[in-house]
Amino acid sequence: MKAIRRFTVRSVLPERLGAVGELASNLRWSWHEPTRQLFSRISPDDWQQTGCDPIALLGAVSPERLEELSHDEGFVAWANSLRDLNRYLAEPRWYQQLEGEKPNSIAYFSAEFGIAAALPQYSGGLGILAGDHLKAASDLGVPLTGVGLFYRAGYFSQAISRDGWQQESYPVLDPDGLPLTVLRLADGSAAHIALALPDGRALFARIWQAQVGRVRLLLLDTDIPENAEDLRGITDRLYGGGGEHRLLQELLLGIGGVRALKLAAELRDVPEPEVFHANEGHAGFQGLERISRLIGDGLTFDAALQVVRAGTVFTTHTPVPAGIDRFERTLIERYFGGDLLPGLTVDDILHLGAEDYDGGSPDVFNMAVMGLRLAQRANGVSELHGAVSRGMFQGLWKGFDVDDVPITSVTNGVHAATWTDPLLQELASSKLGTSDTTHADWNSADVSDSDLWAVRGDMRRQLVHDARRRVTEAFEQQNPGSIAPAWYQTLLDPAVLTIGFARRVPTYKRLTLMLHDPARLKSILLNPQRPIQLVIAGKSHPADEEGKRLIQRLVQFASDPEVRHRIVFLPNYDIGMAQLLYPGTDVWLNNPLRPLEACGTSGMKAALNGGLNLSILDGWWNEYYDGENGWAIPTADGASTPEERDAIEAGALYDLMEHQVATRFYDRNADGIPERWMASVRHTLSTLSPSLSAERMVREYTERLYTKSAAAERTMSARDHEAARELSAFKERMTAHWPKVQVVHVESGGLDDTPQVGDSLHLRAQVQLDGISADDVAVEVVYGQAGTSDELRDVATFALSPSTASGADAMGVVLFEGTLALSRAGAFGYTVRVVPKHAHLASPAELGLIATAH
Repeated sequence: MKAIRRFTVRSVLPERLGAVGELASNLRWSWHEPTRQLFSRISPDDWQQTGCDPIALLGAVSPERLEELSHDEGFVAWANSLRDLNRYLAEPRWYQQLEGEKPNSIAYFSAEFGIAAALPQYSGGLGILAGDHLKAASDLGVPLTGVGLFYRAGYFSQAISRDGWQQESYPVLDPDGLPLTVLRLADGSAAHIALALPDGRALFARIWQAQVGRVRLLLLDTDIPENAEDLRGITDRLYGGGGEHRLLQELLLGIGGVRALKLAAELRDVPEPEVFHANEGHAGFQGLERISRLIGDGLTFDAALQVVRAGTVFTTHTPVPAGIDRFERTLIERYFGGDLLPGLTVDDILHLGAEDYDGGSPDVFNMAVMGLRLAQRANGVSELHGAVSRGMFQGLWKGFDVDDVPITSVTNGVHAATWTDPLLQELASSKLGTSDTTHADWNSADVSDSDLWAVRGDMRRQLVHDARRRVTEAFEQQNPGSIAPAWYQTLLDPAVLTIGFARRVPTYKRLTLMLHDPARLKSILLNPQRPIQLVIAGKSHPADEEGKRLIQRLVQFASDPEVRHRIVFLPNYDIGMAQLLYPGTDVWLNNPLRPLEACGTSGMKAALNGGLNLSILDGWWNEYYDGENGWAIPTADGASTPEERDAIEAGALYDLMEHQVATRFYDRNADGIPERWMASVRHTLSTLSPSLSAERMVREYTERLYTKSAAAERTMSARDHEAARELSAFKERMTAHWPKVQVVHVESGGLDDTPQVGDSLHLRAQVQLDGISADDVAVEVVYGQAGTSDELRDVATFALSPSTASGADAMGVVLFEGTLALSRAGAFGYTVRVVPKHAHLASPAELGLIATAH
């Protein structure tokens, strides 16, 4: 018999255990190992069975056990000693010591947040990245507030049928049993925000709060009595439902999120954010709500847009157009044609998301395009992904070279304290005097190869035991009353070289590339002298039938009695699994179709634990591979077909696994230690750990993007938005006159027949400005190496100045001139371009206006 409703009754802790309640209420426990050890001490079995969730643990432990602990002086003293949480929450940290002006508050919007297994509001890398961003911001003292949605069923739970097919289920979460509290008004009632819908109804949302160290996370929830039944289900599942359902979620995230921030700031009597960071296009509507509020304060749409752009950072995560949310134009017209956003016209909104460039569709509204048009600063998530993004969105800046597209890159990082195994932390603490593994001296003689090899072996052993437990539990859930096969307890071998592969399963990540030649893979797995074992996990989107077929194919291969002890697919990939999987693997495998991996942070987490990477040169690996920290799988970019490419790259993968990876791992000294392998492990820990940390990433966002955005927003808002109004007028003037701007003539002189390094090139350019002031444009020489097709490489620019001899002639032509010193030998080429110039533009390409010489 099933319950018609379930809810969580929280424990009442004895007064002497007040510190335990405080520690459970702040998600710092998810990365603070001393706090986790305290909870484990309460009841080790319950701690494991509840998935290491303090709230669930305290609900599972008997009152008698809690009363017993309240009289245990040692335990009470231990718990009270961990009240250093209060110091952590209040003390000055990196951000507070940062010199210069900086934002007083930053809002970070994301459709998903992966913070702990106890709060399953994530599907994969995007959400884990967002969770790590909050944790690192907390550790650094960055005044950041996260904004997302609370999904009653999270993403989905994955099971695998007997024939290998992915099966999804959606267990409903009880927020009362999660580390969440309701944002309340002064009278104690729950705070709500509301959105006006086109059918005359209002959509209401309650606001849940999670405390992530020093950072607050707000999650909006529509499953409340104030909503009709169909509206209650808007926040049912992450990435669930069709186009209109997804649109409603993103309207709530963006528009509702800004309203929730305003309400929370008023209730806490703190300033609203100055900087708004949209993590992917899902959150793009936040900019429209801010524009609407500014219009209500008396600004025009264009002036309000300048204020919003100045204070917005947009991060794109997808390297493929198919990964971007796009909505039917008619759907946007319907939802924004009413009272949802006062002051904005439908045409204004449609223009922001219009694909009005070559290859675009006039019938759709593109969320990434809107995100870029609403943000003065944008970035990809690795150096390669930044370059890919500049190419993918170049159409928005027509006429500009791809390198001029104003999208930079901040390479992702991962939160070291979350993803570094406690065993490695303890080794660093006991031998090197610090539990911060990212700054430990791993080349120190204080840590012997034997010490490090022993810990690596213990982490591998943990993974093997966890894998056996998981497949056993999965079998028992699929076959109630049956006993799991005995061979499950011999699955994998703690002494065998272990390669991990775990991620979402879209086709471009090529889960089954390793199966291209099954016989070859079998021979590698079963090599009598140098065997390899594979641990694999991943979820395919419920609507992705091809992704499910890839999982099925791999599961069926892994079921072969000949190899089933050497390869396993672990169902229901989540944070809890990942925290043992990454440390337990010796090598992390990643073989996407280059350049379709935006970053690929799973390999980073393995590296933090001393794992080596075996990967296509894509995402983060493209910029960090150095020949010693792992292996690069060669890419077959010149292959004539996808099948040929897969064949070539699979062959290279097999060769590396068999002849380099396995050889280095099994080449042991007299003490049984692989000295060459351990040199690579030390090198990885020493050189990659600091660079791959989320702290490095958040420092970059702060110094390169957040502080500049805050300064720009303050400038735009000062003196009743004077600068915003002026910049809006400048852009309008430029746009109106630009069609007639042209480089009429360019002439040069000063060079001999055989130019040499050090010679001077005198340039004069006549530019038709159509009444635009010469002070409002930059006339630049763009020069560099000239290829055989006259394309310029290694480009630099040199500004020409208006001639003092005369102003514009009767035709509006102005003469610009200057002298360029030739500083390098080889083929030299140049051209002249004209772009708008203004003190408040973040990039010469910001307006998308350019005139070049012909």
